[in-house]
Amino acid sequence: MRVFMTGGTGFVGRTLARAFIEKGHEVTVLTRSLKNPGLLPQGAGFLVGDPTEPGPWQKEVANHDVIVNLAGASIFSLWTKRRKEAIKKSRIRTTKNLVMALKARKGLDTVFLSASAVGYYGHGGDEVFSEESPPGDGFLARLAGEWEQVALEAETLGCRVLLCRFGVVLGTEGGAFPKMISVFRWGLGSRLGGGNQWFSWIHERDLARIFLFLAERKDAVGPVNFTAPEPIRNRDLTGMLGKALGRPTFLPPVPTFLIKTLAGEFGRMLLEGQRALPKKLMGMGFQFEFPCFMGAVEDLVRPGSGKS
Repeated sequence: MRVFMTGGTGFVGRTLARAFIEKGHEVTVLTRSLKNPGLLPQGAGFLVGDPTEPGPWQKEVANHDVIVNLAGASIFSLWTKRRKEAIKKSRIRTTKNLVMALKARKGLDTVFLSASAVGYYGHGGDEVFSEESPPGDGFLARLAGEWEQVALEAETLGCRVLLCRFGVVLGTEGGAFPKMISVFRWGLGSRLGGGNQWFSWIHERDLARIFLFLAERKDAVGPVNFTAPEPIRNRDLTGMLGKALGRPTFLPPVPTFLIKTLAGEFGRMLLEGQRALPKKLMGMGFQFEFPCFMGAVEDLVRPGSGKS
């Protein structure tokens, strides 16, 4: 397969590009610049361009049969009005420009794997969310819904569209996990608020394996939860991280009011979460390498493994 990828120099993109290359596929990464060549996955080709703006890079899309859309500003920050605009712009404009470029592949066998998030479901307490669950409310839910609708426009061009609803991706080269374990290694780990909120997650290797699985699975279409089959409550996550790192977790919980004061609207995501299950993947027979949180954490912090 020939794979065209936006967001390929990010943490998830590098992991995924390596997985495609290791399987013998050809990968082209769209990047705004090559100021840091070390971020480009070894063995990948590159094209310089801004995915949020139309440009010559769009012509190259037609030469690829797998399009992976990962580009987007990080949501792990204080959601000021300006930041929310940047988060939205980076996703919606990039996806619109990719769909526009895909017009050149109309009638050809093409799969479009576009990132989304389990934030689509909003916050439901103990409610279990599958791919058939309706959208929720809040900034992330509305953003994910709009993002997905733009991606689905590629169906009118004959593309097979997959909406990849990520849980929190656990890996050692970026994302939330290195920040989490640094706190615990200092012995400062504690639950957030009441600790009852659900945490839907996925190990980076399983995420890459899911992309490869879906790219080759001709009957796979629509939304797919990229989450492990065993979501975990924050209080249990806290205990398991402490155990895996050999650190105490006896500190009192971080107060709800403090999280809301410091993190604002973003804090709501930390305090409420989603309990999402990968029902579509399980129905297709996908086998997770890391179905449980403790196994995933032990793999990522194993001494001598070359990981964090």
